[in-house]
Amino acid sequence: MLIAVDFDGTIVRHRYPEIGEEIPFAVETLKMLVEDRHRLILWTVREGQLLDDAIEWCRQRGLEFYAVNRDFPEEDVTLNEHFTRKLKVDMWIDDRNVGGLPDWGTIYRMIHDHKTYEQIIAEEMNISAPPQQKSWWQRLFG
Repeated sequence: MLIAVDFDGTIVRHRYPEIGEEIPFAVETLKMLVEDRHRLILWTVREGQLLDDAIEWCRQRGLEFYAVNRDFPEEDVTLNEHFTRKLKVDMWIDDRNVGGLPDWGTIYRMIHDHKTYEQIIAEEMNISAPPQQKSWWQRLFG
């Protein structure tokens, strides 16, 4: 999958424009997703030196992104008159989700095991989760 990941509040605690402490297990989980062959896009409001600092912070911890604030690394916004900042990704990981950001272990299980948040919570509470309807993607390739 192609996954967009926010930085402030998602990988690190909110301290913008400073870089906050890492949210527990964020970097290791993201590295596992890369090992699982997912492509990660760093999607952040940071620009200029603040963006460079965030990229370097991740790089120092062994986390490299497929692209940063664009759909693919070679995308040249100056040559694309129809450029939009809206990414075309399969999933977003962002602390501004409705309901907030699950812990990184849950996020990994959702992606790796193809489970919904409801299914994981139901498993942890040892109750039956409502049956999940297959997405068009699962019907097509599942």
